[in-house]
Amino acid sequence: MRRDFALPEEDAEWLDALPNGYELVREGNLLRVVVRNWPVPSGYTVAEVDVNVRIEAGYPDAQIDMAYFHPDLVLASGRPIGALAQDQFDGRTWQRWSRHRTPANPWRPGIDNVATHFALIDDWLERELRKV
Repeated sequence: MRRDFALPEEDAEWLDALPNGYELVREGNLLRVVVRNWPVPSGYTVAEVDVNVRIEAGYPDAQIDMAYFHPDLVLASGRPIGALAQDQFDGRTWQRWSRHRTPANPWRPGIDNVATHFALIDDWLERELRKV
């Protein structure tokens, strides 16, 4: 597993505790955390995906935004998922979910981190299932 850059200790501890591994990948100026075999809630056509998030300059004060999935997530119902795009990274095409924090749920420096962003990703996955 690649470790092309370092994260704050609390991020490293959370990632080290994951059961399926992770990588810290630098591609040019882009830094990404890639988590392997992230569980997906029932209602999608796959049970797990690799997920990556971009680490921006200034992190942990600068927020993490969006999520990138491989393989693509598809709802078992066939209903389309909105605000998607394709993103090339690390030799693969990732499905980018354009989801952002809101004024009601802003990034909180000193509180938010990789773990809280992945909790938000889980929330996005669950909320997508509840849309009609």
